[in-house]
Amino acid sequence: MKYIFLFFFGVFMSCNAQNAIYDNLKEAPVNGGLQMDDYWVWGSSVIKGDDGKYHMYASRWPSFLPFHPGWMVASEIVHAISDTPEGPYQFQDVALGSRGTQFWDGRSCHNPKIVKYKDTYILYYMGSTHPFEEITKNNVEDFDLSSKWCIAARWRKRVGIATSKSPYGPWKRLDAPILDVKPDSYYSFLTSNPSPLIKEDGSVVLLFKGRSYQEDGIKHSDMSIGVATAPSFDGEYTVVGTKPLFSMEHLGEVEDPHLWSDDEGFHLVAKDQRGLITGGKGDGLLAHSKDGIHWEVDKNPRAYTKTVQWNDGKTIKQGQLERPFVFVENGKPTHIFFATMDGPGGFGNGTKTWNMVIPLK
Repeated sequence: MKYIFLFFFGVFMSCNAQNAIYDNLKEAPVNGGLQMDDYWVWGSSVIKGDDGKYHMYASRWPSFLPFHPGWMVASEIVHAISDTPEGPYQFQDVALGSRGTQFWDGRSCHNPKIVKYKDTYILYYMGSTHPFEEITKNNVEDFDLSSKWCIAARWRKRVGIATSKSPYGPWKRLDAPILDVKPDSYYSFLTSNPSPLIKEDGSVVLLFKGRSYQEDGIKHSDMSIGVATAPSFDGEYTVVGTKPLFSMEHLGEVEDPHLWSDDEGFHLVAKDQRGLITGGKGDGLLAHSKDGIHWEVDKNPRAYTKTVQWNDGKTIKQGQLERPFVFVENGKPTHIFFATMDGPGGFGNGTKTWNMVIPLK
């Protein structure tokens, strides 16, 4: 099947000049979201549990490691709860942690997305491993993106799931990823950053990030975003078509897609890596679809910028603002969550990260 992805300024369904996210952003609570001492915290996904509480799943890794690429070799997925969507969220437990180098996700679990189908909670995530010793404060000076740890862990990144009957766990992990790489494809190097949507019939639409090997067999490509489908969350996942939705060759490089639906169809928000679509590097973009397969960029595509209005009266341009997650309650988007970093921008220039939230009007 060939992708149909039109970038035009027409009207789709009830989409109009108003932007569903940008025009509805309220002030961000300073004490909202999730912060943790001694850890880098990144990327949240939230669901309301049967207990009436809001359950956040997020990535964390020790702050003695560099932010990037520390996540690649030492991230774990933690569970935190709050009585309100805004938080603050309180740490509860480690949902998915290290479990041994022999497992496909044995060293790092990252970028969680939580969904529920009937009585089962499904946690989608990226997992990776490497065969080397752990990185400690004693050998961390040898660790960087070109080190043996990262070379091994990066190409092992894959998408997987864990399941539980309770948001508190325990979580059942699989012995293999659900979305593997494919030779001579735009995802021949890795699969990562899953964003699922489970339909009423149990079938799944899954957005994901892929990279391919370049011709030398060593270097990898820029990021691409693709879509896969499955008859059920634990069924076989099949990538649709041979061309990605987004790539440097088609529209522009995009990262961190998040998928949701309403009465009008499917929607995604993502980070415009280079600003080729929204006009702002790192700004959020919006797109929509009738079926989750064939997509169109919104007429007014900019969903957000890195400039945040906080409820203490300050307006701050965040160093990083990534991993957008739209929380939907009673069929309506009510909040958008982000991973954020202080500083002037750039992963190496920040001193603190946390997960923040902005209520929507």
